[in-house]
Formats: sequence, C-alpha cells, structure tokens
Amino acid sequence: MSKQKAAMLLMSLDNNTATQLLRGLPAGDIQEIGVELAKLDASGFRDSPEQVTATREFYNKIAKGQQKMNFKGFLGEMLISLLGNEKAKDIQFRIKEATGKQDPFIEIRSATTDELVLALEGEHQQTIAIVLSELPAHKSQEVISHLSEESRLKAVCKMTTVEQLGIEVKLRIADIVTERLNVYRGERLPEDRKQTLRKLAIVLSGLKNDVRDRMLEEITKQDEETATMVRALMITWEDIPSVADRSLQDVLKDVDASKLAVALHEADATIVEKIKSNISERAAASVDEEISLMQEPMEEEIIEAREAIVEPLRVANEEGKLRMVKRE
Repeated sequence: MSKQKAAMLLMSLDNNTATQLLRGLPAGDIQEIGVELAKLDASGFRDSPEQVTATREFYNKIAKGQQKMNFKGFLGEMLISLLGNEKAKDIQFRIKEATGKQDPFIEIRSATTDELVLALEGEHQQTIAIVLSELPAHKSQEVISHLSEESRLKAVCKMTTVEQLGIEVKLRIADIVTERLNVYRGERLPEDRKQTLRKLAIVLSGLKNDVRDRMLEEITKQDEETATMVRALMITWEDIPSVADRSLQDVLKDVDASKLAVALHEADATIVEKIKSNISERAAASVDEEISLMQEPMEEEIIEAREAIVEPLRVANEEGKLRMVKRE
C-alpha cells in the first residue's frame, strides 16, 4: 500500500483506531505518512484528476459511513501517544519542514477561514488573489465572502492573471502570508452586527409583549435604524420550521402558488417540507406545477417572495398572535 493510500485510510478512521494501526511502525514511516496526511488535509484533493483518481476511489470505498480522523488531533494526540512528547515534537517539526518544501502554501491551506481573513486584511489585492487561487474552492469562497466589496472585486479580477507570475513571487507571498498567519493562529473573526442583533431579537421576542415593546421603544429613541433591524430579525425565513402549524397556515392561505414556488426555490429541505405540509394537497400540487414551469428566478425575486410569507408572521408576532413551537 502506498503512503498516500495509507494516509487516506487513516483519515477514514477514528483517532483510537488510527493510533493502533500506526503503533509499532518505525518513526521514519510515521513521519512519511504524516507528510501525506498534511498534504491531503490541506489540499482537499487539489492535485490533478489523473494523479488522484485511484486514491480517491480507494478512499471512497473505505470511508463510507465512517467518522473521519481529525488531522490536527492526529498530530497533537496520536504522535504523543505513539512516540512520547519529545519525539512527537521532532516528528511534527520534520513534517512541517518536509511539507513546506514540497508545497509552500500548505500551511495557508490548513488555516481556518477566520485566520485567513484576518491575515489577508489590508494586503495587496495581488497577494489576496494568489492565496485565493491556492485554496480549495470551498475555502476560497468562504474567504471571499468575508472580504470588503472593494477587496473582493479587485482580488477576483487579479485571479485571472496569477498564472503569469513567476514562482519566486509566489514563494515570497507564501512566506509573507504564512508569517502573518502565525500571529492569528486560533483567532476568530468578530461577530458581525446582524448576528448580534439577531440574538437580541430572539431574547426580546421571548419576553411579554408589554416588556418587549418598552425595550424596543428605548432602542428606537437611541437608534431608529437598529430598532427596525431588531424588529425584522425577530422572525426570519429560517424561523419557519419553528412556527406553529396553525399560525403558518393562517399566513400561507393568502399566498398564491406562483409566489410560493419562487420562495421555495433552493430553500432548505426542512422549510420546504414545513410549508408544503401546511397547505392543502391541491395547493401543493399547484406549487409543484409552478415550479416545473417557471424559469430560474432572480435573487431579488426570491427575497421578495419569501418576505411575502415572513412579513405577515412578523405582524402576527407584533400583535402577540404568533405561536412558536421551538427555536434555536
């Protein structure tokens, strides 16, 4: 079995089982497998399809239904268990050194989204573009979503030309960003304002109406815009599964099938099921027919259609008529 396949096997196992499989192997072999684990963990199968087809198929066969091993847990716990503290530290250093030589961006790909965003903040758009181009697609998308609009646009435009840059430039950028990441290890992005206000909105919505209204009045005096946001965040589209059936039925009977069809476009399956279970079979059939006939709706149309459902729920909540069964 190749070192890469051995690493993929370990990634499909829980920590204890993986530790037992490694026990008794020479330290050199453990180091080589550790290098492969580091590459797989950071890359997200970034290699060309020709290089990874066989190992991907092997991985899919053994990984079905099993809990994947946590790579950082492997380095932190398994190596110590197998080799002791001092030897584990030495192996970790060698793995880091070996993977860094083979792939200077490996530590960058292993960083969390929060760490990457913090490290890239204020960097030149070319630096951001190179880092984004070296990340797995899903992580690149996550990082982009947290950048300012200006940085996002400039960096994405620069991504079209990164292949024209020499290897020396990329290596220098990898060193700079890796050094910055060391400053932000374990750091988290601050909670955005909407999340904070959402928490406040949920707290207020759980109070008696007169208490809630007095508190909202006080917020309005301080900042009318904030008060408006809090009111809107008391009930959102994501809250629909938590709305009591009767309350939801009262709203849905006034929403036509075409509007419901647009609102349900690419909606969470739990929300789709909740809504369809609270309209008649005839109405549900009409919605399904509308879905089969309609063109791909624009984002603005989806938002408008969902607001047509949520806004009456907010009104009912303001009047103390809305019933909720549960809410996280």
